[in-house]
Amino acid sequence: MARKASLSGFPEWLPGERLVELHVLDTLRRIFELHGFSSVETRAVETVGQLLRKGEIDKEVYGLSRLQGDEPATAEDPNGLALHFDLTVPFARYVVENAGHLNFPFRRYQMQKVWRGERPQDGRFREFTQADIDVVGDGALPFKYDVELALVIAEALSALPIGDFKLRVNNRKLAEGFYRGLGLDDTAGVLRSIDKLEKVGPARVKELLREELGATGEQADAALALAAIRTEDMSFVDQVRALGVQDELLEQGLDELSQVVSMAVRRAPGRVVADLSIARGLDYYTGTVYETMLVGHEQLGSICSGGRYESLASKGSRTFPGVGLSIGVSRLVSRLLAEGTAVASRSVPTAVYVTLANDDAWSEAQDVAAQLRSRGISAEVAASAEKFGKQIKFADRRGIPFVWFTGSDGAHEVKDIRSGEQIPADPASWAPPAEDLAPRIVAN
Repeated sequence: MARKASLSGFPEWLPGERLVELHVLDTLRRIFELHGFSSVETRAVETVGQLLRKGEIDKEVYGLSRLQGDEPATAEDPNGLALHFDLTVPFARYVVENAGHLNFPFRRYQMQKVWRGERPQDGRFREFTQADIDVVGDGALPFKYDVELALVIAEALSALPIGDFKLRVNNRKLAEGFYRGLGLDDTAGVLRSIDKLEKVGPARVKELLREELGATGEQADAALALAAIRTEDMSFVDQVRALGVQDELLEQGLDELSQVVSMAVRRAPGRVVADLSIARGLDYYTGTVYETMLVGHEQLGSICSGGRYESLASKGSRTFPGVGLSIGVSRLVSRLLAEGTAVASRSVPTAVYVTLANDDAWSEAQDVAAQLRSRGISAEVAASAEKFGKQIKFADRRGIPFVWFTGSDGAHEVKDIRSGEQIPADPASWAPPAEDLAPRIVAN
């Protein structure tokens, strides 16, 4: 498990733990690129007006100021600078500003730090890494991308040593149409109440619907009945229809969700769940919404979430609809480290430690290391000619598997300090076994 950070909410990993994080990032990068997503990076800061234009989240934003005494940026200063709290809003700006240089639909992935001024707790940090994928269109975006992104994320998460997970999918059109069919016009308000189900329970949500939105008992019960539907197959369609509510938007959302689930049943069985309680709190989602939970660690919250947005990015009458998901990399890594489910085979990249018989041998030892490195073998050279036993113990403490010796006659030998086997070796041709060439992440 990672040691406790000296500054709450700002994790720092030890070298072996960092290797686990890099493995997660490299795996996601590989899967995303296999599916044709291009990498982008946006700046760490945005204007306050840009960050706050899609919802009241000013309490989460870190405003910036210079050390010379300037006051930090506030919500009342739209031109002030602040650190981005997610990657979606900066990406929307990026698309608008670079639309003339992008080919649409534009497929992007992005892995960066983000910052949120919230109370740190298990799996929640003030500084953390996210990995996002999005597909953005110009004016329109076919719904098939909503289906594709669910499958990409299911594949990416399945490639990580995280155990079982469920990608929970809903559609806000389905939910909003259902509420509208019930006669509840403040559909956004109902969604916000339903979004609190896991935190406060159905009884409290029913109270909120009646007290804050004026719902009748029957309307509240029907809204909760919809939210209770959860299936890994297409049976959710009949369950929704059995509730007896009719609305055109409901039918559209039901059709869209059916497309996602039917394909997932075929290509990612057991991974995707139609969960009609998923609402997502952010206002810019307009259709498909996703949340992902680790089975057995549901208290950690969603490790991957997102959805469809029609107008997050726009320029005049030109809109750039998109669909995307964001993986909480730091949240995932913290859980892997806490559970010990993924560990590095060693904490250093070094495969070979080149010893010194005497201090005058340092230059020749560097020649050996250079030959090894030229063939992709990580090597480092001892700094002083201590007794060989001490040099070997130093390599062992670091987890370096091989130690190199050069005799006075120029002959070379290499020793596997785990087995004790020592054999003649040529620095121009010797190589360690493939599994020892670099640190590996081992799933426990």
